[in-house]
Amino acid sequence: MKRVGIIGTGQTNHTRMRNDVNQAELVREASALALADADLDPHEIDAVVISNMELFEGRAYPELWVGEGAFAAGKPCMKIATGGTSGTSSCIAGYHQVASGLFDTILVVGFEKHSEGHTQAGMALVDPFWDRAVASGALGNFALSISQYMAERGVTEEHAAKIAVKARRNGSRNPHAHLQDAEATIDKVLGSKMLAHPVRLLDMCPQSDGACAIVLASEDRANSLCERPAWIAAAATRHQQPYIGDIDRRLITMETLRDAAREVYAKAGINNPLKDFDVAEIYEPTTYTELAWYEALGFCAEGEAGALIDSGETEIGGELPVNPSGGVLCANPVGATGVIRVAEAAKQILGRAGDYQIDNVTTALATGYGVYAWADAMVLRGTA
Repeated sequence: MKRVGIIGTGQTNHTRMRNDVNQAELVREASALALADADLDPHEIDAVVISNMELFEGRAYPELWVGEGAFAAGKPCMKIATGGTSGTSSCIAGYHQVASGLFDTILVVGFEKHSEGHTQAGMALVDPFWDRAVASGALGNFALSISQYMAERGVTEEHAAKIAVKARRNGSRNPHAHLQDAEATIDKVLGSKMLAHPVRLLDMCPQSDGACAIVLASEDRANSLCERPAWIAAAATRHQQPYIGDIDRRLITMETLRDAAREVYAKAGINNPLKDFDVAEIYEPTTYTELAWYEALGFCAEGEAGALIDSGETEIGGELPVNPSGGVLCANPVGATGVIRVAEAAKQILGRAGDYQIDNVTTALATGYGVYAWADAMVLRGTA
């Protein structure tokens, strides 16, 4: 397999509503920025991968509607929709297409316009008999797993509030972030509206309109176009579709994320994730899930996520900065969210992260979703 590098990224400013553009124009905005970052013209792209959760906008086959916005006219174009992992799964698909030699240069672009759809209705309106046990509405799903996690692992509402404060303060450094709050406090988080115990309003990610794109290139092409590409050292995906009643402690252990992480760690020679990674961009749709991800990803032992956030080691300036961009808690255009995680990890290696740039980043982790059913993981490196 050929080595593959990320040589350019681009994203819109994410916000509650982008009613100044349609979906294709939103995609064009991010795609053009990524191509400019890679110093490429549209005709130099061989193929396009589009990521979108079409369920949320209620429009089938979005690639037929937005493909031209991604410069895909006359080119092979693939759409991927795998829930919260849509973005990372699309990046992994693009990676394999280049690594296999099928294409030399691919544009991966994810987007979502939540303002044009009904996200919770799309997730919760399932068959009342056959799919009741899926608990597919995000709030009920998270509240159930979080309650179990808190009871077994001893994390508290205060630990979760510290995650929210870290995210919103980091987001205040990121011009693309939907939610930004440099003055966030634990009291403000704990005083926010209760949605479904123990999840409060400020424990949750927003619903955002936005798009993000990356440019993937084969080794020779990457080296000729970019001084220091973000090389993809390893990638893994784990998708299941279990019923809630069948998965027992997987709500706590996050089996798919653990398995995906183990695979990429073995491939990339990661032995101590907390020390071996210089930065991590992980998909945390709630504050509590970031705590659970710390354990599932091996940043700490089981039951020690609360102590890890207390230590400050996942802050900018700590041993392993987690989501210096603000993460999903600050911007969540779902079809683009996983692409954003990969793009933000790549930007740290490329040295293009601006006010939230971490010093001397050579190894980065990006993950997609991570709840019991779906998870992706990617390791990026600054040297081939």
